[in-house]
This record gives sequence, C-alpha cells and structure tokens, in this order.
Amino acid sequence: MSARVLTAVRARGLVATLGSAALLGGALAFQVFGGLTPCEMCIWQRWPHGIAIALGLAVILTGSRRLAGLAAVVLAVSAGLGLFHAGVEQGWWQGPMACTSSGVEGMSTNDLMAQIMAAPLVRCDEIAWSFLDLSMAAWNGVFSAVLVLVWLSAARARR
Repeated sequence: MSARVLTAVRARGLVATLGSAALLGGALAFQVFGGLTPCEMCIWQRWPHGIAIALGLAVILTGSRRLAGLAAVVLAVSAGLGLFHAGVEQGWWQGPMACTSSGVEGMSTNDLMAQIMAAPLVRCDEIAWSFLDLSMAAWNGVFSAVLVLVWLSAARARR
C-alpha cells in the first residue's frame, strides 16, 4: 500500500475516533456534571463507542482498512441502538421489560408491588434531556450514523 492510502485511512480514522471520544465524553459529562443518570439502554449505547475508540487507535497506528470497516459496523450498531432507544422514548415500540413501564391491568396488588420494587431507578422510555426535540439517544443515533460514513470512507480509501 502506498503512504497516501495509509495517510487517508489514518486521518479519517483519527476524525472518527475523536468523534466517538467526543460522544462518549459528552455522555459522561452529562452524567457526572449534569446529574443525568443513564438508563440501561444508554449504557448499551456507550459500549460501541468504546470499541470504536480502541479500533480507531489501531487504525491510526496500522492504517488498516479492514479495521476501519469493522469500526463502521460497530458504529452502525451504536446508531441502531440510539434510534431504537429514541423509538422506545417516543412510544413507537416497546423497549426491554427491564427498563420500561408496562400496563397494570389485571395485576394483583402483590404483582404490582413486585413490579414496583423490581423497577430500575432510571426508565428507558422517558426522555431525560432533549435538544431541538431530539433526545440524547436520538442524537447518538444521528451522530453515530455520520461516523459510520466517516469510517466507510476510511475503509474505502483508494491509492
């Protein structure tokens, strides 16, 4: 491979890696400084960014287009999780039973009490913060999709 391909792959990998680091850092800042406790699905969305950062460092060091392609797949998972979570928040579909509310029709008092006691502290179907009518989960989906495109451009860099 020529140095030019490696330079393009590495430069785009650096941009995408910094993007994931910014998203992960932003989520942690909202948690630590903003007092927003993440729900279970929010935590799920952080894992792909951590993996993408590790892959990004490997791409920066090696210039591997295959690893760049793998990072694109990982961030596609992040985008999917973010958009799925946004749909749960909007009530478009049901989320995981562990972190969303469900109806109480037909439940006994004991069943209802058990459900309340087993409920997580932070629900996945409630929007904790939004900007321009998009929740953090939706923004993660949008920005992760953009980063997928950056990673794909790195993976497809020509000589």
